[in-house]
Amino acid sequence: MKKLFPKGLLAIALCCSAGLRVSAQQKDTVPPVQPPANPPAISPLSMANPQQYEIADITVAGTQYLDKALLLSLSGLSVGDKVVYPGGDQFTKAIQSLWSQRLFADVTIYVTKIEDGKIWLEIGLVEMPRMNSFSFKGIKKSEADDIATKAGLRKGTVVTPALKQNVIGVVHKFYADKGFGNASVRTEERKDSGQVNSMGLVFYVDKGNKVRIDNINFVGNYNIPDSKLKKKMKGTKERTRMTLHPDIKQVYVDSLAQPDDFWKTYGFLQPTRALDKLDPYFRFKLFSSAKFNETKYNEDKGKVVGYYNSRGYRDALILKDTTYKSNSQNLNIDIAVSEGKKYYFGDITWKGNTRYSDSVLTRILGIKKGDIYNLELLEKRLGKQMSQEGGDITGYYMDYGYLFFQIDPVEIGIRGDTIDYEIRLREGPQATIKEVRIAGNEKTNEHVIRRELRTIPGEKFSRADLIRSNREIANLGFFNPEKIGMNPVPNVQDGTVDIDYTVEEKANDQLELSAGWGGYIGLTGTLGVTFNNFSLRNIFRKETWDPLPSGDGQKLSVRVSSNGKAYRSYNFSFTEPWLGGKKRNQFSVSFYSSYQNPYAYSNYYANYYTQNATTTDGHFKVLGASVSLGKQLKWPDDFFTLIYSVNYQQYKLKNYNYFGIPGFDNGTSNNLNLKFTLARSSVDQQIFPRSGSNFMLSAQYTPPYSVFNPNKDYKADPIGKQFNFIEYQKYRFNAEWYVPLSRPMGSDNKTFVLKVAAKFGYISRYNNRTTLSPFGRFELGGDGLSNFAIYDRDIISQRGYPVYYTSDPSVNPESGQPIGYEGFTVFNKYVMELRYPFSLNPSSTIFGLAFVEAANGYRDMKDYNPFQLRRSAGIGMRFYLPMFGLLGFDYGIGFDRIKPGGGLKDAAKFTFMLGFEPE
Repeated sequence: MKKLFPKGLLAIALCCSAGLRVSAQQKDTVPPVQPPANPPAISPLSMANPQQYEIADITVAGTQYLDKALLLSLSGLSVGDKVVYPGGDQFTKAIQSLWSQRLFADVTIYVTKIEDGKIWLEIGLVEMPRMNSFSFKGIKKSEADDIATKAGLRKGTVVTPALKQNVIGVVHKFYADKGFGNASVRTEERKDSGQVNSMGLVFYVDKGNKVRIDNINFVGNYNIPDSKLKKKMKGTKERTRMTLHPDIKQVYVDSLAQPDDFWKTYGFLQPTRALDKLDPYFRFKLFSSAKFNETKYNEDKGKVVGYYNSRGYRDALILKDTTYKSNSQNLNIDIAVSEGKKYYFGDITWKGNTRYSDSVLTRILGIKKGDIYNLELLEKRLGKQMSQEGGDITGYYMDYGYLFFQIDPVEIGIRGDTIDYEIRLREGPQATIKEVRIAGNEKTNEHVIRRELRTIPGEKFSRADLIRSNREIANLGFFNPEKIGMNPVPNVQDGTVDIDYTVEEKANDQLELSAGWGGYIGLTGTLGVTFNNFSLRNIFRKETWDPLPSGDGQKLSVRVSSNGKAYRSYNFSFTEPWLGGKKRNQFSVSFYSSYQNPYAYSNYYANYYTQNATTTDGHFKVLGASVSLGKQLKWPDDFFTLIYSVNYQQYKLKNYNYFGIPGFDNGTSNNLNLKFTLARSSVDQQIFPRSGSNFMLSAQYTPPYSVFNPNKDYKADPIGKQFNFIEYQKYRFNAEWYVPLSRPMGSDNKTFVLKVAAKFGYISRYNNRTTLSPFGRFELGGDGLSNFAIYDRDIISQRGYPVYYTSDPSVNPESGQPIGYEGFTVFNKYVMELRYPFSLNPSSTIFGLAFVEAANGYRDMKDYNPFQLRRSAGIGMRFYLPMFGLLGFDYGIGFDRIKPGGGLKDAAKFTFMLGFEPE
């Protein structure tokens, strides 16, 4: 047949005896559809005399998998349509439409019959083969799986040249990112005789050797040394190298005789054996693989230019860069730079400012005449890019409602190496907040979010209030902090602004299922549940139970611990963060009870805890309740909260001598106290804080019973009676700071965070006529689980150490409490942690940490020595799972536990956390 259109896009032929066909065909594919068998003969038609016909019928032939009705629809042809033949463009459009689907190797339109002004058509198709299998050869299965996922490979996909090229491109990028810049791919097709029109694809991959960087050479950098420029290239590192002294050259030469395995064992590259090309450097790997990644390399070139700009070289540019193979078949990089002239800031004037004077703006800007020119610094101080840190000129204006504020630095003159600027401001009107909209809260009631907002309709817009609102929403703990959206929508016509907040709910209820070894108590199981977004007002509405009513931001917690007959504990608490619904007045109530029976232990423990081992009903009971009310303060700032709480604990002892105090094994002790807590919290979020601080100062007082009876000597009473009504005064101070060590860029908030903490506690009597009870004191060491206390005592954990009972750092018993130990009355603790988040996903927040800490406890203030401390260091991991809360561990080494001649292993200790972070 004669093709009237080249390159296989369209072919039309007139066949006197075999009918007519219109065809589009791809080269190197399966053969085209054969024409119909014994088509009716029709009379030749002249191409110069086209006729109009009505389509009488259309059939589709050659399809294996595709729906024929759908293909007819895609062709644009249908029965009853008028077409011009020959020469009509309806056939061309139909072929192009089908061809554009990229599903066919051949598209053909046959004219099978023409009669009485009607035409019969047949669309012949050859489908592209389907991929029934694929595999990768020459690489690991894990790598093959990653590539298949990135390329979107799946069985049943149509095999096209574009599909193959896509896979090849993904392979090249996958290995280029890993430093294998010379990877090659070969594709092989394998016919499948078992399935119609299908094939398998095999990708043979040779990733080659890693392309490493031997040297990065800068040319033209007369004012900034190579070392500083290389430091800016974070993603492009050359091999670390050590210069050999000439005196050991012979040793170096002798090393050439070492076998290849010798060099591989120690991570060295084998030196060249050609002595005339002896490399003067002994190369080795140290932390960096020095692999070459083209994407990172291009980014690093921009960083080099940016560094030049920040040093005053605003005209600096990279003239040329070259990569070439070194003698060791690795990569050398030569970068030629043009530094240009070094510039300085000249006069900086202001235009258009009415809110702030020139002197105030100059002070905020912080750039003086004669400072090194730095455009990036200038734009940062002007606030050209919105920053949550504030402190820039745009921030000062926007904090006072100038949402339409604009600022532009304009160069007005260059005098030699000095650049003069005029800063032009357009303050605009102060914007008033019109509407505040909230979306995405599927579970939490809107009023719970709205009451946390600082952006109130009718008030002036403030960027500081917008940022603070974001923090308050995040600290609720109900939403993904990474997905909280804030979008001001200005209305220029009326000078108002609407603010749209978007949130994403996350699971935050917690189920505690744990087991721990509670020191002398033994194996203890715990079942607890905490509903962090509870709704008390819907408690009697069954339709709101899922599993309990939620959405009002209240907290309900129930917890039960037991190990059978020996020990059991019950805890219940409820918190309403906004009592009354109008002010941030936090109201909390809690009840708890515990029971310990030493006779359920072995005879050893029964004798240890009691004076008479023949008794069978000795026990220790604790019953307690607490009511607290917290109020947010306005001064010194509104990060402060003042909390009042009334607490009561009743301790009942029967034949129980746990404290080793003679005469204190039977009786009842009552502890009624009033506690005042002043707290300040400005952390950006709860689970993984990256900025801000926490401070807490508390004072706790029992009634001064001895003051009411100044003539009585309470120490003359029997010891049990002395503790009938406990009296003490107690003070605690905690401080925590969170400092990001590198600023998050874009949406990636993964950054190292330094946490620094200091803690102090002191408990004492009102006067010397009374005896301080063992309750309310401090217990140090352990992890908060192993030193499981059922009595009123503050447990101050220390990683790397068991519970200790003396202030002497050299004494660290592994287990056992000495008889007569009453606890410490003074303690201090210092902590430093370096944290890094591996996952900020709210469904599983994971971060690692390295820590150093020091702590100690003291029997009395006269023994207090803040520098006599037990020291430890180690590493740890934290896993926050919405359903279970905190899971974590630390591996700490107590330096004061290292024995003479012993190793670090003997001083190491694992610490596990379940449900809470030890204090």
